[in-house]
Amino acid sequence: MAEMRKKMWPEEFSDVLSGKKKIDIRVADFDISEGDTLILEEWNPETKETTGREIEKKVASVVKFNLDDYGQREQIEAKGLYAIQLE
Repeated sequence: MAEMRKKMWPEEFSDVLSGKKKIDIRVADFDISEGDTLILEEWNPETKETTGREIEKKVASVVKFNLDDYGQREQIEAKGLYAIQLE
């Protein structure tokens, strides 16, 4: 199992810390797998530095897709995507 460090904006960091945010969407420019540990570092966009606060989360699952997987590239580029967590 690997550890991966990623920066996170303060509002999203707070949502993860409180348990409100349970899904993280990232560009797939790194390798990560189920069981790995994601270390989220709070990032201050004004100072361009991390704040020193961190959260460690175990990766439960990873889903990777390409914009063309759904045949709707133009719609996705124009309107974006939702990440919807179901309970």
